[in-house]
Amino acid sequence: MNYFNYILMTQPAEGTESNPLSMFLPLILVLVIFWFFMIRPQAKRQKELRKFRESIQKGDKVITTGGIYGKISSVKDTSVVLQVDENTKITVDKNSIIKDPTDLQQTQK
Repeated sequence: MNYFNYILMTQPAEGTESNPLSMFLPLILVLVIFWFFMIRPQAKRQKELRKFRESIQKGDKVITTGGIYGKISSVKDTSVVLQVDENTKITVDKNSIIKDPTDLQQTQK
């Protein structure tokens, strides 16, 4: 039985073959839904994070993937120097910076 006929709850016409496209229609529909709800939002988040990492500059407060809060002391091509305390500075990769603490404070209120 043809899936399209099954969905419409109609009987296939006598002597007709089922359309191969109608058999792939549910699969195509699932792939479109999967792309719309899973892949597209993830790509958007990655794009926003890449823009954030490119726009960081000296004096910005950031959080690393390890949960270290710090203030950017200097920016290089692939790394940044974070000032964690008055006399403590660490060098971290730009890819380890995940967010700005101002976003975190807005969600807690």
